[in-house]
Amino acid sequence: MLQHRGQDAAGIVTCGPKGRLYQNKGNGMVRDVFHEEQLKGLRGNMGLAHLRYPTAGSSAQSEAQPFYVNSPYGIVFAHNGNIVNSIELREYLDQDAHRHINTDSDSELMLNIFANKLQETGKARCNEEDIFTALKEGIYDQCNGGFACVAMLAGFGIIGFRDPNGIRPLVLGERETEHGVDYMFASESVVHDALGFKKYYDVKPGEAIIITKDGLKTVRQVTPAGTFAPDIFEYVYFARPDSVLDGISVYRSRLAMGDKLAETVKKLVGENVQEHIDVVVPVPDTSRVAALQCSWALGLKYREGFIKNRYVGRTFIMPGQQMRRKNVRRKLNAMALEFAGKNVLIVDDSIVRGTTSKEIVQMARDAGAKKVYFASCAPPIRHAHIYGIDLADTRELVAFDRDEQQIAEEIGADMVIYQTLDDLKETCSQFNPALKEFEVGVFTGEYVTPVAAGYFEHLESLRSENVKQRLNGINGGGDIPEYRHPGFRSGTYILVFLISFSGILWVQTGVSWVFAQLFRYGYEIQCWLSQLIVIRNGKAFVYLYIVLTFTKSRPEMQCTNPCVVRRGIEYRPYGDHVSWYWSSNVKIVRSKRQRVRIGVRHAVVLTQTSASLAVTFG
Repeated sequence: MLQHRGQDAAGIVTCGPKGRLYQNKGNGMVRDVFHEEQLKGLRGNMGLAHLRYPTAGSSAQSEAQPFYVNSPYGIVFAHNGNIVNSIELREYLDQDAHRHINTDSDSELMLNIFANKLQETGKARCNEEDIFTALKEGIYDQCNGGFACVAMLAGFGIIGFRDPNGIRPLVLGERETEHGVDYMFASESVVHDALGFKKYYDVKPGEAIIITKDGLKTVRQVTPAGTFAPDIFEYVYFARPDSVLDGISVYRSRLAMGDKLAETVKKLVGENVQEHIDVVVPVPDTSRVAALQCSWALGLKYREGFIKNRYVGRTFIMPGQQMRRKNVRRKLNAMALEFAGKNVLIVDDSIVRGTTSKEIVQMARDAGAKKVYFASCAPPIRHAHIYGIDLADTRELVAFDRDEQQIAEEIGADMVIYQTLDDLKETCSQFNPALKEFEVGVFTGEYVTPVAAGYFEHLESLRSENVKQRLNGINGGGDIPEYRHPGFRSGTYILVFLISFSGILWVQTGVSWVFAQLFRYGYEIQCWLSQLIVIRNGKAFVYLYIVLTFTKSRPEMQCTNPCVVRRGIEYRPYGDHVSWYWSSNVKIVRSKRQRVRIGVRHAVVLTQTSASLAVTFG
């Protein structure tokens, strides 16, 4: 139900008899990480589950949540948000608390801050008062930022708490059963609706709620609430439209965004908007509600001009500009029927880096659009998001140091139309008059909480390093270094070649033919190159590792056209388009003699998810 909030990793930890913990977590989406046999092994009557995409830290499997520390009491911890004084906290834990932090994740920092305060009680068993005190003196007095957290103490119960400004959402639901009352914390109310939790309400800013293993609930305002300022980007983009957060229906707020956006369009394009625009087209999926309402308010036709491939993840939270650009084309297809010869108003929830917007505008023009107006339900994003949504580094934002005309030129649109900030605030606050403020730092550069010196540079360095790791495939979690088409999932076969260069290496043309046949029958090949130097008896031997990954596709995704590999270029038809990949290190060299100076040494069978073969040559 909440897969849209994180696609990098998923995890579950449950607590069974005698306080024993059972865990299943890893990189990937829910369908990739959790399988029936594994889930059967998760015993107990309470547990934590988490979906992650990295905002600070890396994508390594070691950072998949929930986190765990065994002392004191055995604590499991899941967190949504960002801490803006993480540098200071890391120094405190290292130098004063003498606790080792193994990752760059804010969640691990918060877990250890909380655990350290509980440790100071010196008790064999803790109670509710100990927990509330540890939260006050540890989390609330030491951690600055936006956070919604749930912790589980082995054999004791579950605790949910929220930051003093309510920046990140947290909803508690209750469900009556024949055995008593079930409780569940979640980031969005849609989960409660789906699972039959009829009664649910938002955890208040600065509030903590303890649910013991026996089902007893204790609620306390642990720290005074600050300015109540939920992150407005939840309503613009992140949350599902059928959720209700802090008393505001996400769906109704997006309808209101469409109405307000229509007013802005009339001001900029002209009251006789029908003379300038023929049709309104949304960018699936988030902007559909607002685009439909905008078209109705403008008296224009609404058309689904972009067809979405539902199996491609959110490009918004993919690492690297090149990867995002490539996946826009894989994700969306423009229908010429709705664009040819028309002036089109494309509506999107926001414009962040401009990568997606630029590709979408070009797709519309390729489909025959005469003019392309691009409207955003959010104001220009000119500053970093620091509370748990990884928009981009400031310099990557298309609106950074650009006005609307320059942005339009950058993405190739005839005109860019932005929602005003006042209008955006009104679209949300009208449904909950108690909410006067929102977290809007991405638009104004003014944040709800104080930001520690050097934090922006620290956050950018973490994000940059994370992108490098994910793109190069060097993180400890074993991430796939490049996005793969979801059709390639039924089996992976790995060949590892160890090649000794005593002279010139010739690879015969037959290798190209073998690769071509593999492609023809639905295999994808990816290649990595590394080098090893071995010293033996004072002599240096240079070995070159070429790692080729052969991935078998599902039948419906198999390649029916001939494919070839030559001179390091991979050519692969993908339905209606072709992907090219170049590796400067991998070359297939043809020789007139058509022979290879390679001798087989030995072969070893490995056991992995599917059968793998390691062959060494030299």
